[in-house]
Amino acid sequence: MSTVLEIADLKKLAQRRVPKMFFDYADSGAWTESTYRANESDFANIKLRQRVLVDMTDRSLATTMIGQNVTMPVALSPTGLAGMQHADGEILAAQAAAEFGVPFTLSTMSICSIEDVAAATKKPFWFQLYVMKDRDFVRNLIERAKVAGCSALVLTLDLQILGQRHKDLRNGLSAPPKFTPKHIWQMMTRPQWCLGMMGTQRRTFRNIDGHAKGVSDLSSLSSWTAEQFDPKLNWDDVEWIKNLWGGPLILKGILDEEDALMAAKTGADAIIVSNHGGRQLDGAPSSISMLPRIVDTVGDKVEIHLDGGIRSGQDVLKAIALGAKGTYIGRPFLYGLGAMGKTGVTKALEIIAREADITMALCGKRRITDVDSSILHKD
Repeated sequence: MSTVLEIADLKKLAQRRVPKMFFDYADSGAWTESTYRANESDFANIKLRQRVLVDMTDRSLATTMIGQNVTMPVALSPTGLAGMQHADGEILAAQAAAEFGVPFTLSTMSICSIEDVAAATKKPFWFQLYVMKDRDFVRNLIERAKVAGCSALVLTLDLQILGQRHKDLRNGLSAPPKFTPKHIWQMMTRPQWCLGMMGTQRRTFRNIDGHAKGVSDLSSLSSWTAEQFDPKLNWDDVEWIKNLWGGPLILKGILDEEDALMAAKTGADAIIVSNHGGRQLDGAPSSISMLPRIVDTVGDKVEIHLDGGIRSGQDVLKAIALGAKGTYIGRPFLYGLGAMGKTGVTKALEIIAREADITMALCGKRRITDVDSSILHKD
């Protein structure tokens, strides 16, 4: 643990401990992965303004996201198959997030179910919704999230159809994994991972298995999920979901000013500037490059968050300086989860917080709530 100093260290450990098909799922983008790479590299082009001889005592990263108190403006992104990075992965990540004081967002395509996570945690978590063609199933998911006490619903808008992800297609990704010679070899070379998976019954999409119509076995489950994402999803559906949910609503997947204006009109509590981690439209701009334009367009109408490319606390600070009120980490916590389970997720959060705190101080600020564009260096 003493040698784990940055998110890249957790990534290296996860690559050694997680079977290739599942590590690649977390660590890849669509098609040429140009947007995936830009999400990270565009942060590096933003320079910070160094300040000296300012009072750096009593610093705080505490703030709010959609009115909920957080120890820093960071939430764990909804990520599918987190329970395949480590046994019971969503439960462990939710526990780590709750103890750290930041939101955890459970994906519809999680391995651990809404009920699994609710039973294992003491604080409310957020639930991310994919809209399926089976609207009775959608209603059921929303009701289950209510019963579990979820404190926000995150509606993903940018996955009506699945982007082409070459690594997943070449790896033959599935949950549970197929027992082909290639997949058996990948698992045999990761004995700790295998032992963990042998100790849990959670190895498939438990939000769906046993809840969706026409899914009687695991082989049909994968086909059902591939066919059920609704390509007809539109703005009218947002109003329908908002009324069904009746609580705080966050819209995820906004990357265009016109869409941001439409999203603000829905009355959502927040929007997330996101390109799905570079996993959908390859060639789209990075999330951070679009953030200032969207803030200028709707920043006075709706709370704005950012997802995509954050690999350090400095990245968090840059997003806040450009107008975001909150940020999300997906791959950083998945690397931690794959590397060390719950301890690794906590370590990822500690790394982000430490880097954000030190950077904020060196930029001359003591409160994250005081951070704005004045900390950015202008050429």
